[in-house]
Amino acid sequence: MDEPFAVGATHRGILTAAKSLQEKATEPSSRPINDGIKCAQKITKISVITLVSIGIVELLIGQISGSVVATADGIDSLSDAMISFIVFMGLVIAGRPADRKFHFGYYKVESFAALLAAIGMIVMGSIILYQSSSSLLQQHRHEIHQPILTMIVLAAASIISVYRAIQMRNIANKHNLLSLRTDAKNSIKDGSASVVGFLSVLIATQFGFSQMDAIGGIIIAGYIFSVAYVSLKQSALILVDSWQNPKVTDLIRQTIEDKFKKRDQIKVRSILLRPAGMRVVFVAVHIEVDGSKTLADVELVTREVEMVIRSKIPYIKKISVIPHSLTSLPILAESASI
Repeated sequence: MDEPFAVGATHRGILTAAKSLQEKATEPSSRPINDGIKCAQKITKISVITLVSIGIVELLIGQISGSVVATADGIDSLSDAMISFIVFMGLVIAGRPADRKFHFGYYKVESFAALLAAIGMIVMGSIILYQSSSSLLQQHRHEIHQPILTMIVLAAASIISVYRAIQMRNIANKHNLLSLRTDAKNSIKDGSASVVGFLSVLIATQFGFSQMDAIGGIIIAGYIFSVAYVSLKQSALILVDSWQNPKVTDLIRQTIEDKFKKRDQIKVRSILLRPAGMRVVFVAVHIEVDGSKTLADVELVTREVEMVIRSKIPYIKKISVIPHSLTSLPILAESASI
């Protein structure tokens, strides 16, 4: 008579094959993440150097020409360089492997860096809004001495910022990096600020409408707040483990039921999904199986469930399949997110 928890040689061979297939399935999933982090680190490092250079040049031009908008844009560029540096450090830390202190890795550091960058944008937008509003209400007038040179510098800064933003956005969308996407939006904002500065100098010098500096600053501040709100919301939801895509939950459930509906009596009790950032997801699937199955059979089923999920959704980093007897515990909710 067979013992219920005995593991025979045949089962051991099947489990070994399942483990081998599972390891092969997980190996490729980590490579795109590492490649994406390396590309993001490179472009972010270039962004920091570029923004510092642009900021210094704009500050010098602002002092030479007496242009308030050029000086403000220079300060804005240096602030953006600080935000890019925060994103860079977040990507460096996020690329570290899991260790004894952080068992699930450092992926959430990337989302935390995006959160800090968004907060920095809110602070910067508030300062610009205050200064611009004060200047508009008090109707300050400033004489610009080198308008042509100032406009050339602002136009060049805008072109460089937009080109860099396109590069960053492409990498961020390809590898689903929230912090880099935030930095890309920040770079677009920086380019927009330079365009507004260019138009402000043009209108102020050619048409005598000196208040255009203040109006342009208010427009830039509004754009900063809109970008910061979206980034703040997305990063905060990831940090609190909020899952916002119920279709993935339904897909996992349907995949398991289609796979086992003919040969095994398996019921999905609950599916718990947790985002970790950078297109990395952790999932825990609670299933109900026949309580008379041997331990080897149950383990084989859990391995098969894991592999069939990974075949459909390759970006899931870790899959935990927890088996329960059909009559062992009360039924939990159909699906939940933690």
